[in-house]
Amino acid sequence: MAIFAAVQTPEKVKDTVREIVRKPYPKYKVIVLNDDFNTFEHVSECLMKYIPNMTDDLAWELTNQIHFEGLAIVWVGPMEQAELYHAQLKQSGLTMAPLEAE
Repeated sequence: MAIFAAVQTPEKVKDTVREIVRKPYPKYKVIVLNDDFNTFEHVSECLMKYIPNMTDDLAWELTNQIHFEGLAIVWVGPMEQAELYHAQLKQSGLTMAPLEAE
């Protein structure tokens, strides 16, 4: 029994190799919504407790934005971390929008 192998020339191999396209992972937004039952202090404390590198000044700025504009994006990053921060803030009683891809 004879076995025949197809041999491609370098030009044909080059044509069949696909270019690798690197795409960054999508980032997700953690968004807190305004409500009628959480106090400014509670919202600010939760942001400082659960969002990494959150400062007191930034927490108050975001809390004011939540109150006066109806929502604020409090963190943006990879999905797994976004899910964690979203769940922690929600468990603390904050009103959360669904995670959004950026």
